[in-house]
Amino acid sequence: MQQYVILRRSGWTSPAELERAAARSSQVADEQMPGDVRWIRSYVLEEDGGSVGTVCIYEASSSEAIHRHASRADLPVDEIIPIADTVILRPDPQPA
Repeated sequence: MQQYVILRRSGWTSPAELERAAARSSQVADEQMPGDVRWIRSYVLEEDGGSVGTVCIYEASSSEAIHRHASRADLPVDEIIPIADTVILRPDPQPA
């Protein structure tokens, strides 16, 4: 499986709406596409006008599988970028 970055700009109007979308995403990946899509993590973005976006890291069999997953889970997709390599200087900080 290849790793991908998925950019979802201003996809949700509130953190609560994003939380519902995350639940749909997990359910679709786990129940309908377990061999094709695996959600690794997301970074939530504060967008202009108070909306919320994300940068998501996924493993997937293809970019087309990510598009199918997004369609089934009713998620926006602005851009899908294959990850060439990972450089880790420090572990992700823990939330306060």
